[in-house]
Amino acid sequence: MSAGELRAQARACFLIEPAAAKVAAVAALAAAAPTLRLDPGARFASAAPGRPAAPLLVPPQDVGRRSMATPAGRAMLIHALAHIEFNAIHLGLDAVWRFPDMPPAYYHDWLRVAAEEAQHFALLAAHLATLGHAYGDFTAHDGLWDMAERTRDDVLGRMALVPRTLEARGLDATPPLRAKLAQAGDHEAAAILDIILRDEIGHVEIGNRWFHHLCRLRGLDPESAYPALAAQYQAPQLRGPFNLDARRQAGFSEDELSALHAAY
Repeated sequence: MSAGELRAQARACFLIEPAAAKVAAVAALAAAAPTLRLDPGARFASAAPGRPAAPLLVPPQDVGRRSMATPAGRAMLIHALAHIEFNAIHLGLDAVWRFPDMPPAYYHDWLRVAAEEAQHFALLAAHLATLGHAYGDFTAHDGLWDMAERTRDDVLGRMALVPRTLEARGLDATPPLRAKLAQAGDHEAAAILDIILRDEIGHVEIGNRWFHHLCRLRGLDPESAYPALAAQYQAPQLRGPFNLDARRQAGFSEDELSALHAAY
């Protein structure tokens, strides 16, 4: 990664289309980050993430079923997980370059998230290859990125509704999915999900931390600001069961967890 400004470099990674090249560039940027200049005040033209020609993006209801009863079904599931992680790379990079005037630690936090998401994608893509497939072989949907588009002009909304909502849902969904993969005999995939869950707790904690920071700056109560933002940006309805232990580790308050448990 050549010398330059960190947020501009994050945007350059964001625009790369080939998946493997994007993963390599993000790893290089994360390694070089301590030596790069950081300009929190820089503004950049809005942009969509670079993507390879495949997978074909379709509405969620048109994505194929992911039964784990067959190797092909497991491959479809691993592909779907890889696509989530590929989009998560974009979410981390987008948080770095899109939102100006945040503290330096914010940009370094989200670059670390992007680098870890790139590692997750690489692990899943490599495992997918052992099943005879590659990223792009199956259709995928863009639900995770849709919320990034809705919150592109509001860093508070982004922190509330991507890490604290969509990514936090991954904390709930991963343990039962891991158990099903292990039961199907795919212990390598189960081990990859262990890594992803461990790291995602940290990513949601980062989102929680910056959400509370922004609420303090704006004089907002976090527990009343969150439902207002969820309504404003039409966040998906939360559904249990919830991984309360993981959410607790990720920085949700006991009051939030009690309300979540009671409501759902």
